[in-house]
Amino acid sequence: MNHGQPFLMLNALWFKPEGGRESYRRYMKLAGPVLAKHGGRLVAGGTPRQAIIGEFDANLVFFVEYPSWRAFQDMLADPDYRQALPHREAAITKSLLIRCEKTL
Repeated sequence: MNHGQPFLMLNALWFKPEGGRESYRRYMKLAGPVLAKHGGRLVAGGTPRQAIIGEFDANLVFFVEYPSWRAFQDMLADPDYRQALPHREAAITKSLLIRCEKTL
């Protein structure tokens, strides 16, 4: 995988039953501007309703596009992003992030 090329990150999240979704909204409010600052953008997402093949019970799935692996790493190191992280940690019980090469 070329680290200088744009890529997609698939995010799947499982929220804590008590207040998880609300905490994640606070996280997104803080992290969204940092994402944009580093060239990232939310591409698409939604709430899974039914797994057709296999088992999958996440509460939320979405794709974020990043301009490069370096941009993603820079976002993670950004002090403003670090301030948003406690809200993410308070929100979720489990997460799955998968780096995807853009092929379509």
